[in-house]
Amino acid sequence: MSDQTTPESTEPKTESHDPAVPEAYSRFMRTGWGDRELDLPRQPVADRAAERRRRLTEVFPGERLVLPAGTYKARANDTDYRFRSDTAHTYLCGNQTSDAVLVLTDGEAVLYARPRSSRETDEFFRDRQYGELWAGRRPSARELSDSLGIEVRHVDRLADDLARSAPAKTRVHRGVSDHVDGLVAADAGLDDDLARVVSEMRLIKDDWEVEQLQQACDVTAMGFEDSVREWTQVLEYGERWIEGTFFRRARAMGNDIGYDSIVGGGSHATTLHWIENSGAITRGELVLLDMGVEGHQLYTADVTRTLPVDGTFTDVQRDLYDLVLAAQQAGIDAVRPDVPFADIHQASMTVLAHGLEGMGLLPVPAEQALDPDNRTYARWTLHGTSHMLGMDVHDCGRAAPDAYAKGTLAAGMVLTVEPGLYFQEDDLLVPEELRGIGIRIEDDVLVTADGSRNLSASLPRTSVDVEDWMGRHLP
Repeated sequence: MSDQTTPESTEPKTESHDPAVPEAYSRFMRTGWGDRELDLPRQPVADRAAERRRRLTEVFPGERLVLPAGTYKARANDTDYRFRSDTAHTYLCGNQTSDAVLVLTDGEAVLYARPRSSRETDEFFRDRQYGELWAGRRPSARELSDSLGIEVRHVDRLADDLARSAPAKTRVHRGVSDHVDGLVAADAGLDDDLARVVSEMRLIKDDWEVEQLQQACDVTAMGFEDSVREWTQVLEYGERWIEGTFFRRARAMGNDIGYDSIVGGGSHATTLHWIENSGAITRGELVLLDMGVEGHQLYTADVTRTLPVDGTFTDVQRDLYDLVLAAQQAGIDAVRPDVPFADIHQASMTVLAHGLEGMGLLPVPAEQALDPDNRTYARWTLHGTSHMLGMDVHDCGRAAPDAYAKGTLAAGMVLTVEPGLYFQEDDLLVPEELRGIGIRIEDDVLVTADGSRNLSASLPRTSVDVEDWMGRHLP
């Protein structure tokens, strides 16, 4: 931690309807407080983050790298969404507080942060966004420094420090903080390359990261079980009840949900990102649940199961479900080192295309439909089968195509395998009994040295096992 004086904001964030603060009140509030600074334990990611910073700076020797955490986003008027720090920032230093900026220069790492204010200003009792009595206790500079193992300076010094000592090249992880973006002139080539490298660093997970993902999958499984145990309320209140039930488990045992939960009852399951979750759960239909818990270190699960509302599949539902399951298993079986990422999708789509052909739905033979210049089967599958998973649900999104979408798998990568079939309720090219049915099965799969491991395997996948599982947990 820097021992230099840290400036503090003198204008607290207030609203027009806040009561006036006379000088006597302000002066009285600044007196009579005890010293509560804590000795925080060192964060488990601290040493790993230091090694990540070392590897990153080796890619850009002699340059300055600027990676902000981001700030609050307004929900309405003077209320904000809960803050979630930028992934690249947290990956490289472990910080999860708002308004911080990580600056790496020639191997030196400094975290410019906004610690809690002293009791010598009005901020602690007047500021709605940062004040301790309004928003909770922010860590001090020393607490941050000790827990993260990095030098901490007040963020008010950032602009001056950036202007005072500028190396030949400065790269900024842009699009996270408008304020930080404005401090350094943009260079798309330099900045895009930084975003690419940080994304590609996250492609391979170490054992600790895999453990974080496994924990997220385990808690996610509990959230699915919670939902089924409350089926009486689910039938009464519909999709919203499952959304709320799962969120409760995510907050109780993790940091948050990793993404807005998708709870698609009946035909809502045919909308890929149905997050309104306002519909009914109706007997005789299916419900598609795509949900994931984000752990305390921000690693998230991403799991989908499609359940029969009555606890038992109808014959038509079972046939479709088993087809999707066969496609998913083909994709999982293809996961191993040195296999092209695209092969996972192709393995799953081959099964689905031949299944659709067997149902008499394809306008051409399956092999012709699978040709990249045809793809008519995709009318009923719509999306890719896999994406990388980690601290973001769609992780490593800025990686170069050759390292990701057009690259090959390597041990330590974690990806989803999630084929689906979706028959829209107004699709006149399918039999009426299929219209409005959507089925997706998704698991989180680790690439191992000799194959793969399903991190979310504790949730049943086969139609028989799903029925047995629901039978054990339904009220």
